[in-house]
Amino acid sequence: MHFSIPETESRSGDSGGSAYVAYNIHVNGVLHCRVRYSQLLGLHEQLRKEYGANVLPAFPPKKLFSLTPAEVEQRREQLEKYMQAVRQDPLLGGSETFNSFLRRAQQETQQVPTEEVSLEVLLSNGQKVLVNVLTSDQTEDVLEAVAAKLDLPDDLIGYFSLFLVREKEDGAFSFVRKLQEFELPYVSVTSLRSQEYKIVLRKSYWDSAYDDDVMENRVGLNLLYAQTVSDIERGWILVTKEQHRQLKSLQEKVSKKEFLRLAQTLRHYGYLRFDACVADFPEKDCPVVVSAGNSELSLQLRLPGQQLREGSFRVTRMRCWRVTSSVPLPSGGTSSPGRGRGEVRLELAFEYLMSKDRLQWVTITSPQAIMMSICLQSMVDELMVKKSGGSIRKMLRRRVGGTLRRSDSQQAVKSPPLLESPDASRESVVKLSSKLSAVSLRGIGSPSTDASASDVHGNFAFEGIGDEDL
Repeated sequence: MHFSIPETESRSGDSGGSAYVAYNIHVNGVLHCRVRYSQLLGLHEQLRKEYGANVLPAFPPKKLFSLTPAEVEQRREQLEKYMQAVRQDPLLGGSETFNSFLRRAQQETQQVPTEEVSLEVLLSNGQKVLVNVLTSDQTEDVLEAVAAKLDLPDDLIGYFSLFLVREKEDGAFSFVRKLQEFELPYVSVTSLRSQEYKIVLRKSYWDSAYDDDVMENRVGLNLLYAQTVSDIERGWILVTKEQHRQLKSLQEKVSKKEFLRLAQTLRHYGYLRFDACVADFPEKDCPVVVSAGNSELSLQLRLPGQQLREGSFRVTRMRCWRVTSSVPLPSGGTSSPGRGRGEVRLELAFEYLMSKDRLQWVTITSPQAIMMSICLQSMVDELMVKKSGGSIRKMLRRRVGGTLRRSDSQQAVKSPPLLESPDASRESVVKLSSKLSAVSLRGIGSPSTDASASDVHGNFAFEGIGDEDL
């Protein structure tokens, strides 16, 4: 999750009091909350009491006198690095102290009173689920409320997550982010003040072997089935005409498990697809469509005069990755801070083991770069859990003493309509040949000098692989 404090504001105090500097905390480029230095200092002091000073990153010290504009900017940069470091630390970033601070600040900033409301959550097939929640309910509360409404068993809740999406004109979903424990879903979606933004329930794991657990339950089976049908209709899952005929036959027979078993064999089953973007692979400014799943990033591309091709990048061969943001300056030179700036440009760059002794940086430029990074991290987390012999059932942290609210009226998951005939214009995708991987890439080199170590995500699942495996 990408935390940033891109700007400060001078605000007047309550009841006409003295002015103060407010720091706007953004999550994935969207304003999450507005806080004062004293509030962040209070958070730091509380974390120090609970975990000790040795665990915490450096916090910018107090100043006896008013700050100059240069000092305000310096403090902003220091606070931004502090918040990023705390969030990326598994102990601190997962603590209730840190997350509850951000939830309270979000609610106060958006000035949303605590009250009961109806919240609309969509399933992958567009079916609406209305749940009664409090505006102050955190993500886990809302997820449990949706599960209760659908009659999804408690032990399967951890297999699903809530995602914030933007619904495009054609009805397709553009994924913004997975809702986190430090935010209030109702506040997150309503604060965007646009009907385009929705909350969607979708499975949260990548390894299709976990489907077996979900398919044992009727509701879990229906949710997985509805998501798979929807992904096929969107073209996210790659299907030949013959495979499509077999799937439609199974759907007509209402053979959901057999339908899913066949779907599991298809390319891009269970993948998350992103909007069209640009990459420097295999050449500069190459238009691509990125999909994440099955422990890899897939890039579909069209080279000049060639058919549609696909390149796959395994997460176990990514040594590290980072997300960088930049703001293009207006033509004519420099601009003063916060003035004359254009739209933020986001890039996901990862260092990839191209051959036994050759690591190369690959860069994807996309507004969804942060979401791609989140997918990479969750795939690595899942691989490490599986490698250690653990279970993703335990990956969902449950509140101590938390209660699961059950609704009197449970809502069934509706079966999707029969699959439409495949688009005749949709081309089959050919796996990228090994020769294409030899195309020279525009390396971005080592991390820039202004990037701190916390900006780079090290990959504990990285493996050294020989040429025979490439």
